[in-house]
Amino acid sequence: MEPMTYGGTAASEEEMVANEFLTFTLGSEEYAIDILKVQEIRGYEQPTLIANAPAFIKGVINLRGIIVPIVDLRIKFKLGKIEYTPFTVVIILNVARRVIGVVVDSVSDVISLNQSQIRPAPDFSGTFDTKYILGLASQDTRMMIVTDIERLMTSADMELIDAAAE
Repeated sequence: MEPMTYGGTAASEEEMVANEFLTFTLGSEEYAIDILKVQEIRGYEQPTLIANAPAFIKGVINLRGIIVPIVDLRIKFKLGKIEYTPFTVVIILNVARRVIGVVVDSVSDVISLNQSQIRPAPDFSGTFDTKYILGLASQDTRMMIVTDIERLMTSADMELIDAAAE
């Protein structure tokens, strides 16, 4: 049996395997993250504030006995006016053996993407940090930023994971 071809090149089995991604919006952009990192999706509730925390860390919630820090990605990515609406949700993530919640404008859906559908992120010549972006994916008329959510959440500038704990 001959391998399937995309764009005139033979596709490996690895490229053909589809992974599922949760898509969500931040401002006018749509993002996709690995569904395996998602524990649950909850409506936004005001977290308990933590003194001296960075502005993008909204506080913590008690999730069935686990204290979960809540990060507002809209503030972290400087997306302008931040509003909390009935569509605002918290995606509870399980990354680096930690449970972390991220606030997003809305959750869209779950999609399947294979490697051949994810294009490398363009080089922004140092003006934009692309180390958390796995690539760009398009499906029909949608363009999504495929994000390495674990790398983003465990990065030093998120201030969530102690360097000693890594």
